[in-house]
Amino acid sequence: MTGWIPINRGLAIHTDEIGLRFVRASGPGGQNVNKVSTAVELRFDLANSPSLPDAVKARAAALAGSRFTDAGEILIFAERFRTQAMNREDAIQRLIELLAKAAIAPKARRPTKPGKAAKARRLDGKKRRSDVKSNRSRPVSD
Repeated sequence: MTGWIPINRGLAIHTDEIGLRFVRASGPGGQNVNKVSTAVELRFDLANSPSLPDAVKARAAALAGSRFTDAGEILIFAERFRTQAMNREDAIQRLIELLAKAAIAPKARRPTKPGKAAKARRLDGKKRRSDVKSNRSRPVSD
């Protein structure tokens, strides 16, 4: 596996940045599960990746949560399928999805103030409610 893995339009990571290790998996597989290492442990060194900008790295670390190690790596464990190839593809696809989500910069929030009409509607509603409540009280006798 050599080359580049596209994340989105302007972003890709090199396959050399990904480390794959095959281990024994639990789950489906019959007798094979005890003999063949089909589960995949994918390691991606996020902290030292030259392919990703710092902003994407920071968002990816936050999105990875418990999958982000103290060493600055993203660790993905895939054992959903019965074959090494399918688990490898699953792990790589999950990494791509995580990095693609991290590549989307959050929209900056611009604080706004309510307009004059909105303030007037709010005050009108408060006045109406106040009138309703004051009309429930006992009439004042002269």
